[in-house]
Amino acid sequence: MIELENATDTVRLEDVSKVYTIGKGKLTVLNHVNINIKKGEMVAIMGPSGSGKTTTLNLIGCLDRPTSGKYFLDGREVSSLNSNELALVRGQKIGFIFQTFNLLSRLSALANVELGMTYAGGVDRKRAVEALARVGLAQRMKHRPIELSGGEQQRVAIARAMAKNPSLFLCDEPTGQLDSHSGHEVMVILTSLHAERGITVVVVTHDETIARHCQRIIHFRDGQVVREETGAAHRQHPPDFENGQDVSEEKV
Repeated sequence: MIELENATDTVRLEDVSKVYTIGKGKLTVLNHVNINIKKGEMVAIMGPSGSGKTTTLNLIGCLDRPTSGKYFLDGREVSSLNSNELALVRGQKIGFIFQTFNLLSRLSALANVELGMTYAGGVDRKRAVEALARVGLAQRMKHRPIELSGGEQQRVAIARAMAKNPSLFLCDEPTGQLDSHSGHEVMVILTSLHAERGITVVVVTHDETIARHCQRIIHFRDGQVVREETGAAHRQHPPDFENGQDVSEEKV
């Protein structure tokens, strides 16, 4: 676990705005946003629909560029990079976890994980197998997504992100299509990985219960950060996750 008071910033947005041209008009989605997320921190972003939280996640994930302002990732300004350079940063540094899982239906769980690794320097079968075992799917590696539950599919997606060894996890409504039990299991895995590996984690969610798993919650409204608050207390002993079951003594 990284001591946050001594950590450098993984994510830093400086006076970032995002404006879209619609016909003859302009739509301001982000308005002079400043955010600092330290290395090894787990942060939730919350806000009503249209508040700018997904746009912020897209900028942090190098899927888009700000109209104005600067974005620094691990100390490097990436807001001015071209598309090819941004793709390289995404492949090497960022693990994505989406609400819709984004698995290829014709591939097994293991093949889906390995495919994700091709964008981060090459496939390592051993690491892919270890990643699936880590999320409790050691016995399900040869199954295709249609043969897995929603919670299991999301765990494959987490394994796919983890196998790349990224410094940053970006999670867009990771429990949005799951029941409460499966959603809890997913968050147990994410909090455990965060604690074990010091991965910086950013979670966009509308669910305050999910947000409370994080150390800090950033609230958006009308394209601006309106307040921040503390999430879950620092855990000295992260939860364990074995064969798909939360075996920690304390539930988050």
